[in-house]
Amino acid sequence: MVGEFEIKDEDLAGRIGILTTKKGKLETPVFFPVINPFKTEITIKDIENIDFKNIITNAYLIKKNINEEKDIHEILNFNGVIMTDSGAYQILQYGNIDVLNREIVEYEKAINTDIAVFLDLPTGDTNDRKEAEYSVKITLERAKEIEELIKDDNERIWVHPIQGGKFLDLVKYSSIEADKNEIFKMLALGSPTVVMEKYEYSLLIDMVFTAKSNVSRGKPFHLFGGGLPHIIPLVVALGVDSFDSASYILYARDNRYITRSKVYRLEELEYFPCSCPVCSKYTPKDLLEMPKEQRIRLLAIHNLYTIKEEINATKQAIKEGRLFEYVQEKAYSHPAVYSAFKRLLRYKEYLEKYDPRVKGNVKGLFFFDYNSLERPELVRHDKFLFTIKKNKEKAIVICNKEKAMKFYSEDTDVYYVHPFYGIIPKELIEVYPYYQTEFPEEIDKEVISTVKNKVIDFFKRQQYKEIKFEECEKYDITYIPY
Repeated sequence: MVGEFEIKDEDLAGRIGILTTKKGKLETPVFFPVINPFKTEITIKDIENIDFKNIITNAYLIKKNINEEKDIHEILNFNGVIMTDSGAYQILQYGNIDVLNREIVEYEKAINTDIAVFLDLPTGDTNDRKEAEYSVKITLERAKEIEELIKDDNERIWVHPIQGGKFLDLVKYSSIEADKNEIFKMLALGSPTVVMEKYEYSLLIDMVFTAKSNVSRGKPFHLFGGGLPHIIPLVVALGVDSFDSASYILYARDNRYITRSKVYRLEELEYFPCSCPVCSKYTPKDLLEMPKEQRIRLLAIHNLYTIKEEINATKQAIKEGRLFEYVQEKAYSHPAVYSAFKRLLRYKEYLEKYDPRVKGNVKGLFFFDYNSLERPELVRHDKFLFTIKKNKEKAIVICNKEKAMKFYSEDTDVYYVHPFYGIIPKELIEVYPYYQTEFPEEIDKEVISTVKNKVIDFFKRQQYKEIKFEECEKYDITYIPY
């Protein structure tokens, strides 16, 4: 059924899903390249050749330039899934457009689009709260206005944008109200483009979290303007399922070369750090010497390969249960991305809530530094420690794993100290996820200090009559019975 969304795999709050459209099934997370059919630097055929089975275009621009009710798949000569925006981006750019909400919705139906957006009013980057409130109000009113036009439309998925911009309470209100409307099978966060252009990634994380934590998890969630690879895994971790962006072509026009960790100017490069068909055939010098249109096309093709590669890498991380590690790896690509990662960790309880306890193919966990202490398995373990009750009156704490496993005493509880988990009862040492972990030879002082405090707090609660520590000097654990 059109609009059905089936979740196939999960990690953190991210997921791999199957979205059913009239033109077939899309596996999420998925990227929709933005197409302007009236600019020809890169063709839709080029995009198909990169194996994109879905695109997004602007119904308002098509109506304005063609103004005929012809099937959009014929107009674009593309038989895949087509999503149409309504012209809201033009409102963001120019302040107003000469089309009505009902008019554009009727047109989207007439041209037979697969995923459609009504004419919302973007909040944009305004610092004026009244403007932001107005954009939320008008967007919700316009959704109500077209309900009777789309309520029996089983041919396409209708998207409800969420507005509010940097005013998170308005984003929350907009999200809750949008989620109530069952006619809309897909939700989308609007107005992040300017935030991303300014590298305000921490604010983007706040916006995505606020929206996602206040809507149904069963609805696919779209991020307008999310086209940079280094931020994709972070927002996927919060539950974003699809993206669109024109970044690939906009950057190409400006001689900017996208990699999965950063963006270069073409003039800065001596070598291409990529093996896509463009980078395998040409050097940076070759592209710089080409005619402008040819250079733009080839850069755009490379940029799309990079975005697709990032989506696939993120999916693989979800499949393996390594999304936290992958996001942590990405965090060190740029200070703004690291700030976004640190902001993401503020929502560790949310990530833990949806993170699966066990996956089919169990993988060992990699711990690196202080940030690793915030991953869901450790958040979950800290909660578990509060449920443990002593069985004996004496305890021994052994910081050597093999010795802890072999130690036996009828009158003593045995614990192992793990450099990241902290206290682990002997009975659980060989139980997932404790038994298979990798960590550096040298542990950060911040980690040791945190683990030490966890151990001391644990034994304060247990009130053993006698506690012995063995080979724990490296953790500087000292305990005074209370």
